[in-house]
Amino acid sequence: MNTPFIAQAEETKPDIISIEEAWRFTDIYDNAQGDYIKLSGRLQLDAAWVNSDQGKFNDTLWRRFRFGFKGKKNNFSFDLEADINLNNQLSDAYNRLTDANIGLAVNKHTKILFLKQSAGFTLDGKTSSKKTLTPERNNLTNNLWFTAEYFTGISITSTFWDDFSYKAGVFASDGSDEISITDASYFTLFTISKKLVNTRLWDEGEISIDYVYNDNHDDANTKDFSQIVSSSSKFSLGNWGLQNDISWAAGDLNQSNVFGLVVMPTYMQNEAIQWVTRYTYINSAQANGISLNRYENSVLSDRGDQYQEVYGGVNWFFNAHKLKLQTGIQYAKMDDAALDGGKYRGWGFSLALRSYW
Repeated sequence: MNTPFIAQAEETKPDIISIEEAWRFTDIYDNAQGDYIKLSGRLQLDAAWVNSDQGKFNDTLWRRFRFGFKGKKNNFSFDLEADINLNNQLSDAYNRLTDANIGLAVNKHTKILFLKQSAGFTLDGKTSSKKTLTPERNNLTNNLWFTAEYFTGISITSTFWDDFSYKAGVFASDGSDEISITDASYFTLFTISKKLVNTRLWDEGEISIDYVYNDNHDDANTKDFSQIVSSSSKFSLGNWGLQNDISWAAGDLNQSNVFGLVVMPTYMQNEAIQWVTRYTYINSAQANGISLNRYENSVLSDRGDQYQEVYGGVNWFFNAHKLKLQTGIQYAKMDDAALDGGKYRGWGFSLALRSYW
């Protein structure tokens, strides 16, 4: 037997790359000082079915594709990313810039961000679509948060007293697809958060309050609210988790005041499987103050005054949030005191592939 040949064959056998190592393709440059340039982006695919008293809907589509670069040099950072619609022809695929900003780390606790960036508030509004626990953000967020998400402005984030942090920002409210501050007005955002020490009730906990003042304008890419207050929290104990949101918004123009809450328990069965349930309640002080969620809205675009939803689903993590499969079923209903077409009762099922780098 030619044992040396066998030993040589074993030595030259190619290594199997793990799924975690595959994500290293994003690394373009890095050095010992922590400077880097990386690819960035996300790819998301949806399949959705809705069966309601008001009609049916089903579709499979590319939900999001974003691609760009991010980097860091000394105390400066940059982020540039474009949103591309893969459902369109290539010549018509470009949508807009999302992140297009420059950051300055003043010190290890404080960072200032300039130009186009995410303006997140409410529980799901300040959670990136890369890391949401359900295929769709809750409908309280969808009604109150500015779903355009990316606005030109300046913000500062900082931590203090170890367990407190804040974010404050001023943003142009226009609907430009690129960097712009001239077409509408402005809004301000302030968030304060506190991490809680562990107790017998939770291993980790965090509570936060968001406040938005919106100088509303007919050409703004925001919702028609002058003020929004949201109090959200996250707790975990062992494999169990609980996330909550209680929010109120003062209507402006023809929009009514809106109040709502979200309760979302979770359970990690193991490192790869997570179970998620959610209850959402929204109430409008006047008629026609609430809209349905994304795929429900494809069946019925009319508005109502009270909305409730119950959701149950499961997440499969193949590389944490960087590659996951999400599926869930929900029952939702919306009342319509005005009796002008906004009543809704229906079931929905969604299957979503989520990936980012």
